[in-house]
Amino acid sequence: MSPATGTPERVRPVASSGRRTRVTTRLLPGLLLCVGALILLSMLSLAVGARTISTRVVLDTVGEFNLWHAMSGHSVMAGLPDRYADDTDRLVVMTLRVPRTLVGLLVGAALGLAGCVMQGVTRNPLADPGILGVNSGAALSVVLAITFLGVGSTSGYIWFAFGGAALGAVLVYAIAAFGREGATPIKLALAGAALTAVFAAITQALLLLHQGTFDEFRFWQVGALSGRDLGEVGRVAPFLLVGSVLALFLGRWLNALSLGDDLARGLGAHVGLARGVSAAVVVLLCGAATAAAGPIGFIGLTIPHVARLITGPDYRWTLPYSMLLAPILLLGSDIVGRVIARPGEIQVAIVTAVIGAPVFIALVRRKKLSEL
Repeated sequence: MSPATGTPERVRPVASSGRRTRVTTRLLPGLLLCVGALILLSMLSLAVGARTISTRVVLDTVGEFNLWHAMSGHSVMAGLPDRYADDTDRLVVMTLRVPRTLVGLLVGAALGLAGCVMQGVTRNPLADPGILGVNSGAALSVVLAITFLGVGSTSGYIWFAFGGAALGAVLVYAIAAFGREGATPIKLALAGAALTAVFAAITQALLLLHQGTFDEFRFWQVGALSGRDLGEVGRVAPFLLVGSVLALFLGRWLNALSLGDDLARGLGAHVGLARGVSAAVVVLLCGAATAAAGPIGFIGLTIPHVARLITGPDYRWTLPYSMLLAPILLLGSDIVGRVIARPGEIQVAIVTAVIGAPVFIALVRRKKLSEL
């Protein structure tokens, strides 16, 4: 992508090699700390819940587990010793907690990257899949699929979620682009808020008219990591991985767009191409993440601001930090939801909202968010 256009080389910020070395020396250890925190939280996610399982059993089970085989749609018991059939702890880890942890890692990374790309490409500090109509478009499309086509699984949701997310993003941009000034950050936010309200109203009307759809949809709508099997994880994982890799290559384009369209063009950036690729990446990430876990708010809104506090305005660092910090928040929230409501649990979207809102307010008070 970038080598074909040659754009990133022309828009690279001017910096001495010494300064780049100092920045790398300062920020690279932070990324490694985030990776370490993710490994620790993943182990806690496998061990903690209504039934606490020892670390030794978790490590033994994960060590003998054929993850690729299970994600391809085969039984999780295939290839394991017969003694595991009667071992409840190992069955809980394999059938419930491994899929849950993988969904948390993939969905968290996708939402963090999507929020960071949206804020960069729109130069809007409030840009978020939940605010710009992407999540609500995906939700409406899933409700229509449940109501009129009888779709009832993640593998069925995913294509309708993609279509709804893309339709929501296109409509918001088209409405905001009316007028001489084009799609300014303020007009994008207003168009997104208006369309989100319209999509939500239609969704609620369909749920009120169709009780069966409501029963099917309400568990998905609340936003949760539980109740997924590895086959479903395997179906959404390729979309999330491709979208994440593409997003990580957008850093230099987003740096150019942050200077304004005219200056970006003057530096040789293809503004239209950059926005088109960024929009496709956001739809890919948000559509797959929403299909896998339902609408989860505040991750895409809050995490890029936390990452920017650490990295500064350079999107080449903000994107990887967002990709690692978002699953830390999502997995941590899921563990908290399991611990504080034992033997039941609180869905992760509720916990992220409770944690994310005060964090976002604190960030607003500390930093001028309009400086994007």
